[in-house]
Amino acid sequence: MDQVNFSGITSSHWKKIEAREVAPGIFERSLWREEAGSWVSVFEFLPGARFPGVETHVDGAEQIFVISGVFNDGRDDHPEGSFIHNPIGSAHIPQSETGCTVLLKFQAA
Repeated sequence: MDQVNFSGITSSHWKKIEAREVAPGIFERSLWREEAGSWVSVFEFLPGARFPGVETHVDGAEQIFVISGVFNDGRDDHPEGSFIHNPIGSAHIPQSETGCTVLLKFQAA
């Protein structure tokens, strides 16, 4: 291909997107969403924040990249730089004892 094509490309800076509280102490900044149901967001967990209940992945898989802090899935601590793949059918309890920032990609099935 000899020519660049920027059709459909989007760009954003996560710190410039308004955060909305999705659970006590957990804030989401939505980076991208598509009609088919896939999306990408940055989540910020305040110290001690815990998702209220078990999150089960019925409609698709998710991938998490820990930008900073320590993310815990209800079983393991995942420090900064960690990548976690949660396949369809898996379940976890997102939380952070110390606080963290994660990039989450949800891929609709």
